[in-house]
Amino acid sequence: MAPVFPSRKYRIPGDPGNVGARYRAMMAKRPFLLFGLPFLTVIVGGSFALTPATAIRYERQDRKVRQMTRDEELGVGKTKRKVDMKDEYYRLAAKDIDNWEQRRVKRLAGESDGVV
Repeated sequence: MAPVFPSRKYRIPGDPGNVGARYRAMMAKRPFLLFGLPFLTVIVGGSFALTPATAIRYERQDRKVRQMTRDEELGVGKTKRKVDMKDEYYRLAAKDIDNWEQRRVKRLAGESDGVV
């Protein structure tokens, strides 16, 4: 009894020296050309493609950081009050925190005060 499917591989009829046949033969001998070279090309090409996008990102960040002028820089830390933990503790202890009353904040003219 003969096998139902032939054991020979299907070959496309035509010249075995055509470009496709030579390409397949070369890929069988050198798999780096099929897998390695395209992979490395994508990695290196992606690096060159993403470099301008990364540069734009860092330039925008630099512009945000530099928005403060030199005069503003000099005046930033001068108005701060020195904080001492002992002073803060005694200031809070001196207040009568058990005896307080709740007061409503004054509203601007024409603003709803939320009372129904």
